[in-house]
Amino acid sequence: MKIYAVGGAVRDELLGLPVTDRDFVVVGATPDEMIALGYKPVGRDFPVFLHPQSHEEYALARTERKTARGYHGFEFHAAPDVTLEQDLARRDLTINAIAKGDDGAIIDPYGGVADLKAGLLRHVGPAFGEDPVRILRVARFAARFNFTLVPETLTLMREMVVKGEVDALVAERVWQELARGLMEARPSRMFETLAACGALVVILRELAQELAGAALAPRMRVLDQAAAAGAALAQRFALLTMHAGDAALEALCARLRVPQECAELALLAARQRDNALHALSLDAAALLALLQAVDALRRPARFAQWLEVLEWDTPQAGAATQRLRAALVAAQTVDAGAIAKNLTGSEAIRDAVAAARVAAIEGALKTKC
Repeated sequence: MKIYAVGGAVRDELLGLPVTDRDFVVVGATPDEMIALGYKPVGRDFPVFLHPQSHEEYALARTERKTARGYHGFEFHAAPDVTLEQDLARRDLTINAIAKGDDGAIIDPYGGVADLKAGLLRHVGPAFGEDPVRILRVARFAARFNFTLVPETLTLMREMVVKGEVDALVAERVWQELARGLMEARPSRMFETLAACGALVVILRELAQELAGAALAPRMRVLDQAAAAGAALAQRFALLTMHAGDAALEALCARLRVPQECAELALLAARQRDNALHALSLDAAALLALLQAVDALRRPARFAQWLEVLEWDTPQAGAATQRLRAALVAAQTVDAGAIAKNLTGSEAIRDAVAAARVAAIEGALKTKC
C-alpha cells in the first residue's frame, strides 16, 4: 500500500500558496485493509475514508466510466490493481493531476508542473469531456489563477456545450461553482471563459442579452473593481445581474436556487437603481419614502451594501448615495419608542414618527447645505 497527496494541495504547494485542505490517494489497498488500519469509511459512490487522527480524506485509487449524460452518470472502479497514473488520468486539468509521495517526490505523468510554470489550463485527456462540471471548474480556475486556457481545451469545452452536456448540470452545483468564481480575485475571467466556450448563455440564459457581445466587457470591469475592493458575494452577484429585467432576474434566482441574501440584494439593486440615482432631486419626505422602500431603517447593513453596489456600478452616483446615507443617519436619530409612549393608535404613532423623521432629514440636509 502506498499513499500520495494529490490534487489542489500539491498544486497550491508548488505555486507557493497556502494549503488548507489535503486529499490523498491510496494505491494497492482494499476497503477492509483501510478499516483494519482505523480509517472510517464515508464514501457512497466509491471508497473514501477519513484518517483516524487527522480526519483528512483518503480515497482508494480508482478509474471511472461514463454511463449517462450529466455528471451523475459514472461508474467507478476501485481496486488494488488501479495505478496512481490511472487515477490521475481521470482528473480534469494537468495542474490538478500531480501527486506527491511521502518521500516528497513529485509524480507528474501529464505535464502539470510545466503547465503551472507556464500558467496554462490544459485538460488531462478525452475523459474531460464526460463531465460538464469541469467547464465550470476550468472557468473558476481561470478566475483564481489568471491562467490561459489552451486552444485544445477550449475546443473540447465548445464541443461539450454543443452536445448539450451543460444542460444536464443541476442548479445547486452551478450556483456553487459560480459563487466560488465570483469570490476569486478576477471573477471576470470566469465569465469570459464561459462566454468563449458558449456556456455562458446556457448557464445564465436569463442574462443572455445583458452579457452578450460588447456588453460583457464593461460589466466585467465593474465586477473586478468590486472584487479588488473586497465586495461581498451578494454585492458581486448584484453587480453581475442588476441590469437584467425584473422577471428575468427573478427567474434566474429561482432556477439556480440563489441564496436569499444574494437574491434580495440583486433584486433591490435592479428595482431601485433609478430611484437612488435621482436622490439629489428628492425632498425629505421622498427620501424617507425611498429609505422605507429599501427597508433601510430595519436593515441598515444591507442598505450600506446596496449603496456600495450603486457606486461601483455608476461612479457618478456618489453625491446621490451620500445624500441617502445622510438621510438614513438623520432618520435614525428619531426615538420612535419615545413618540409612541405619548400617543395611542398605530396610525397616529406611525404618522408622528414619519413626521419626526422627515423633520430630522430636512434639518440634516439644511445643515449640510
